[in-house]
Amino acid sequence: MSTLNLPALRKMKQDKQPIVALTAYDYSFASLLDQAGVDIVLVGDSLGMVIQGHESTIPVTMDDMLYHTSIVSKGLQRSFLIMDLPFMSYATVERALDNATLALQNTGAKMVKLEGGIDQIPVVEALTHHDIPVCAHIGLKPQSYYKTGSYQVQGRSRKTANHMLDEAIALQHAGADILLVESVPHLLAEEIATNLDIPVIGIGAGSGCDGQILVLQDLLGITPGKVPSFAKNFMSESADIRGAISRYVDDVRQRKFPSAEHSFS
Repeated sequence: MSTLNLPALRKMKQDKQPIVALTAYDYSFASLLDQAGVDIVLVGDSLGMVIQGHESTIPVTMDDMLYHTSIVSKGLQRSFLIMDLPFMSYATVERALDNATLALQNTGAKMVKLEGGIDQIPVVEALTHHDIPVCAHIGLKPQSYYKTGSYQVQGRSRKTANHMLDEAIALQHAGADILLVESVPHLLAEEIATNLDIPVIGIGAGSGCDGQILVLQDLLGITPGKVPSFAKNFMSESADIRGAISRYVDDVRQRKFPSAEHSFS
C-alpha cells in the first residue's frame, strides 16, 4: 500500500472526490484511521486541549509536536501525515525554516501546517522555496485565542469574506499546497474552494469544501467540556470506535457530513 502524496490529493480535488481527514495523537488511533481509509492525518496542536488539558493550543511546544507526530507516523501506511507548527514556532522566516526542517527530518510528516493569512506570505514563500510542503490555515485561528478571547465564526460580513478570499488566493500564489478553513459560513468556504486549484479542507465550513476534518475526540464524543457545534458524535450511532471512524469516512465520501446542522450560514 503506497502513501498518498500531494499529486494524488490534487487529483482527488480535480475528480471531485471528497478528501477525508482526521486528527490523531498516538500510534493506536493513527493505525485505526489508516485502516479506515482516512486520507490525511493531522497531528494538531489541538493536543494541547484534548490530550494535555490546557484551555487553548498556545502552551503546546515544538517538542510536544515532534514527539506526537513521530509516534503517529508509526501507525500510518497510506494516510498523508501533516504536523502543526505550534504557537510562535514560525514567528520569523528563519524559525519557520528551522522548525519545518525538524518536522520533516525527524517525524515522518510530509507537510507542516501554519495559521495566518497575508501576514504569513513571506513564511509560506520561504518554505516553498525550499520545497517544504505547506498547509495554510485561515478563518478561525486557535493560536490567536489569547488575543480574541473566543472561538467565533469568521467571515460573516461581505468585507471580511472578501478579505478571506483574497488571503486564500494569495496563500496559494505564495506556494501553499493545501488550505484549511475553519469556522466560516458554508457559502464563503465553497467560494474559496471553487476559486483555488489546491485542495481546501474544511472544519466547520460546510460541505462545499474539497474535504473535511474533525478532531478525533469530538468525533468519538469524548472531548471534555464544550464541543464545537460543527462537530458530530459518530459514536452515538456506532457499535464501537472502528465503526464510528468508518461511518465518518463514509459520510464525508458521500457528502452526508457536514449537513446544514453542522455548518454556519
